[in-house]
Amino acid sequence: MSGRPAPAVVPAHFQSFLAFDYGLKRTGVAVGTRMLRSATPQGTIRAEGDARFAQVAERIREWQPDALVVGVPLHPDGAAHENTARALKFARQLRGRFGLPVFEVDERYSTTEALSAGAADADAASACIILEQFLRNLP
Repeated sequence: MSGRPAPAVVPAHFQSFLAFDYGLKRTGVAVGTRMLRSATPQGTIRAEGDARFAQVAERIREWQPDALVVGVPLHPDGAAHENTARALKFARQLRGRFGLPVFEVDERYSTTEALSAGAADADAASACIILEQFLRNLP
């Protein structure tokens, strides 16, 4: 396995999504819809372990998404690295804990893009970039 997420078919009835830019200390969050094909940043989760999942649960209750999206970092050449495995594990944990479909998105350069755009919260801005990329690729 190259670490690259497999393309997934997203059912047409899935309309709302909650996206995460996973990090060891901070996890960016964004919410978006298929109809508008845009995302809005939410407050970054600054927690680890069970405390992180408690905050994820609050966001899921608040937004009631049809599915979740997780950014998967890769090296510029597409090769996996240490954080690739961590993000994929986070995606598996979300599936297991919340029973929602989780889609993985190649998030190379999302943080760089967020920082170059002058984002006040680079993690939340990265989550927006990840989600908007995902939404743009939907039929």
